[in-house]
Amino acid sequence: MKRITTIFGVVHGTIAVLFALGALALIAIAARMGFEALTEGMGLPQAQALIEAIGILAAAVVAFQIAETITEEEVVRDANISAPTRVRRFLSRFFVVVIVALAIEGLVMTFRAVHEEAADLLYAAALLAGTGALLAAWGYFIYCNRAAEELEPDAMKEAKEEDRKIDG
Repeated sequence: MKRITTIFGVVHGTIAVLFALGALALIAIAARMGFEALTEGMGLPQAQALIEAIGILAAAVVAFQIAETITEEEVVRDANISAPTRVRRFLSRFFVVVIVALAIEGLVMTFRAVHEEAADLLYAAALLAGTGALLAAWGYFIYCNRAAEELEPDAMKEAKEEDRKIDG
């Protein structure tokens, strides 16, 4: 069983590295887009290109955050994800990143639709409404789990001690 657990750790580590490499590639693409936009002038097309670059950077942040979460939760901590406290913490970290990225993408879509194709505003509005619903659902998830945190104070204390070890 120890060998299987080690293999899973290696696989998780590999996945985290691939997410980080993908994030670095996205950062390079966004930087190039931003540089090209700035060297071409200071008009509306350049502003749109910069906003596109910001959207790509948001995707890079998501990829990096996922890499960090996988590394901390599955490689460094050697966590048992079936533990309820672990699941709540993992989901909360993931939702923060996804909601922020979706909100930024919704703003990028809105800006693009206003200046290029007004009919696409419906899609931007749907994305932002979905993001709002996801945010509300996450808030409800946290609210409902407050009671669970009180039922297992030892698990929460252990998780906080692990945080202190990792943070230095």
